[in-house]
Amino acid sequence: MESFSLDNINWINMGGGAVLLAGLLALSVIDWRTFRLPNRLTFPLIIAGLVYSFFIDALMSALLGAAIGYGVFVILELGYKRLRGRDGLGRGDAKMLAVGGAWCGAFALPFIVLIASAGALSLLILPSMRAKSENGQLPFGPFLSAGIFLTWIGLTLSGY
Repeated sequence: MESFSLDNINWINMGGGAVLLAGLLALSVIDWRTFRLPNRLTFPLIIAGLVYSFFIDALMSALLGAAIGYGVFVILELGYKRLRGRDGLGRGDAKMLAVGGAWCGAFALPFIVLIASAGALSLLILPSMRAKSENGQLPFGPFLSAGIFLTWIGLTLSGY
């Protein structure tokens, strides 16, 4: 079994990680304050993920991941709205999952959603957060960001 060392981290991963972290942090702060995930940040982060994936020979998985991530959340968004008559997920959340797919690949999407959902549910257990959440709403972008980055770190350190 190979142990962790600085040799396992290359410059493409370091640069990619910096771009990903900066974009996810910016999107998280904006979403937490405004309940919006602006296209001017999500689209470039999707493109950056595809470029990164090209350099690590994972472009096909990234393209598939971005498309599936976006499509699944759009279907959930529309289905929930039709069933309940109100918004549950926003289109920005679908774009954020596309970011996750572009950076981590198609097979990582369930892990991203699991981490994000567990984080959001854990936070809602706290009475102070329930009181703060507006009409039971909580921005999901920061949790998706955490899921994306933690999954990306795991994949990167495992050499995937």
